[in-house]
Amino acid sequence: MLRKKNVALYKVIVLFFLITVTFSPLLTSQTKEDCLACHSDSTLSTERNGKTISLYVDDQILAHSIHKTFVCVACHTGFDPNNVPHKEKITPVECQTCHKNIAAKHPFHNSLLSRGGADDSRMCKECHGKHDVQSPKTPGTKFNSTNVVQSCGECHGEVKEKYLTSAHGKALFSGNLNAPTCVACHSKNITTVKAGSDSAQLKIVQEQVCIACHVKNKQTPESAPSAAFVMSYEQSVHGMALKNGNGRAANCVDCHGSHEMKKGGDPTSRVNRLNIPNTCSKCHASIAAEYKGSIHGSAFMAGNKDAPVCTDCHGEHRILAPKDPNSPVSRLHVSAQVCSPCHNSVRLNEKFGLAAERGKSFDDSYHGLATKAGSVEVANCASCHGIHDILPSSNPKSRVNKANLAVTCGKCHPGANENFTKGSVHLIVTAKDKDLLYYVTSGYILLIILTIGGMFAHNALDFVKKSKRKLRVRRGTIYEEDLGHSLYVRMTLSERLQHGTLIISFVTLVITGFMLKFPDAWWVSPIRSISPAVFEIRSLLHRIAGVMLILAGVYHVYYILFVPRGRQLVRDLVPKLQDAHDAIAVAKYNLGLSKVRPQFDRFSYVEKSEYWALVWGTIVMAATGFILWFDNRFLGLIGKLWWDVAGTVHYYEAWLATLSIVIWHFYFVIFNPDIYPINLAFLKGTITEEEMHDEHPLQLRRIKAEELRRIEEEEKAKREKL
Repeated sequence: MLRKKNVALYKVIVLFFLITVTFSPLLTSQTKEDCLACHSDSTLSTERNGKTISLYVDDQILAHSIHKTFVCVACHTGFDPNNVPHKEKITPVECQTCHKNIAAKHPFHNSLLSRGGADDSRMCKECHGKHDVQSPKTPGTKFNSTNVVQSCGECHGEVKEKYLTSAHGKALFSGNLNAPTCVACHSKNITTVKAGSDSAQLKIVQEQVCIACHVKNKQTPESAPSAAFVMSYEQSVHGMALKNGNGRAANCVDCHGSHEMKKGGDPTSRVNRLNIPNTCSKCHASIAAEYKGSIHGSAFMAGNKDAPVCTDCHGEHRILAPKDPNSPVSRLHVSAQVCSPCHNSVRLNEKFGLAAERGKSFDDSYHGLATKAGSVEVANCASCHGIHDILPSSNPKSRVNKANLAVTCGKCHPGANENFTKGSVHLIVTAKDKDLLYYVTSGYILLIILTIGGMFAHNALDFVKKSKRKLRVRRGTIYEEDLGHSLYVRMTLSERLQHGTLIISFVTLVITGFMLKFPDAWWVSPIRSISPAVFEIRSLLHRIAGVMLILAGVYHVYYILFVPRGRQLVRDLVPKLQDAHDAIAVAKYNLGLSKVRPQFDRFSYVEKSEYWALVWGTIVMAATGFILWFDNRFLGLIGKLWWDVAGTVHYYEAWLATLSIVIWHFYFVIFNPDIYPINLAFLKGTITEEEMHDEHPLQLRRIKAEELRRIEEEEKAKREKL
């Protein structure tokens, strides 16, 4: 125990000795009052290099300094204060003695770093002063946020003037204390490429400084761009290139400037719309030259503020590469998102006398519809008109000048000739023009209205009449004739296979065809969302279904020419005068003008009209479909006008066929009260005796008469044998 106490005492003695040795100079040094005894004399001075240097220290100034509690020798070291004069060459004050991380806090002044024996604290004194050093946190002091710009401007006058006219400077001097000052931005090295780094890293640091205020600072004014808008730069082609080490990629400073940064609404701002082409040209000089020679660029340079500039097409912060599928200037979006907003604008078209509905005409064309459906191969506006070098069609150098159209079209359509140019490129069918397409379109619309309207009226009357009869049967006011349960062949296996092929091909053609025409329809969008390849699959399926329909038609021709039942089929389907009488008689019966319901044979006017309409429709759709399919060949042979006629006929014939199937065919095989819920002849090949009685009574009567005659002949033969 005694030994432990001795060890503890020994340690205390050693510690006291070390403290005494270490701090003895301080214990014996002069106080501040001792120093001021001499240095408070305003006449105290010395001679250095032929100049008189004052050694006077104003106690009042020192009393307001942040260092007022320090003794003088805490900063003024390296001499014996008892020797007067103290030293031939006084050691400069070293601020770094206390402020160890001074260089890290002041990266904007490289002179703060050691310069091999020189006065390392010279810059500290020049900026912060000597005995009058005050904390920047103290309001009104030299480097407080309210005065820092003026203080830095004492050396950086030109920079200060730029800052004062900037958006940041105006915000600061209007009372916004959150506006960035010199120190706020330059607290990080944003001006010099350090050893071991590159320009890309420097630009990233600059970007982060901007983000610190415009994204992370919750005090940013509401009038400032949103954080999402600012951060969208990082997903842009510029931001991604910078992250990947491309030091030439533009960052905030390249576009907005540094000290002279101004809001986009300021006419002198680099990002003001009037200055955008010049700002972008710093990096994209060749593209800017093309733009200035284009119709857009020349109009803009002439003072047309409605003419598009770079940001109107490419966007602002979130500029994406043209190959990026999300970019507004990608092949998939350039027509709808970039060109159409201007060229579909009623205001702009009226103001500058531009042809109206250019965008709509493209949207309605095959190119536009295919683009909407997701095709990136089909031509868009830029494919024909160019990109930055767009010229009016009247310019001989324009890609869409009449003399150059064959070459332009030939990029996608090998072998394009002058016939490609015979017709309107931007096809708009209007009553004003009254051209061939107008009459074809008008004729088909009228035909569809009359035909489908007539079918609907016919079936509505038929439905009401038959429904009333069915209700009366249920209530027992009338009685149905008792019929047998025999089945009668309506369609043979061959006919059912032909019908099945027709169903599959027709339904596929309708779906895949209208998918192209209405790519944004509610029922198309879910299909398109399955895969990006849906459009290509749609195109392939449409052609396969078309070939199937034609092959089914070819086989049917063989069937009706060389198969006995087929020959009888077409004989029974030949229209007769009686069919017209039957149609009139049905109308009278359904309207209550006659109490006698017409009797039909194997085929009534209903089936006959449908059959021959199918024959006509198949021929028309096959012919026009081939013209559209082999576009290069037929455009070269018949010209674009007749090719457009084929497309118009194909489209409206498709509507006529589809509506006819829905209104006419579906009614008679599904919704007809005498048939509902469905006629199974297409599946089973037979119909019931009740169906025969209701729909084909003359045929049923003939079949029964033939059966009776056959039975009588068999009985007669038996009697003769006996």
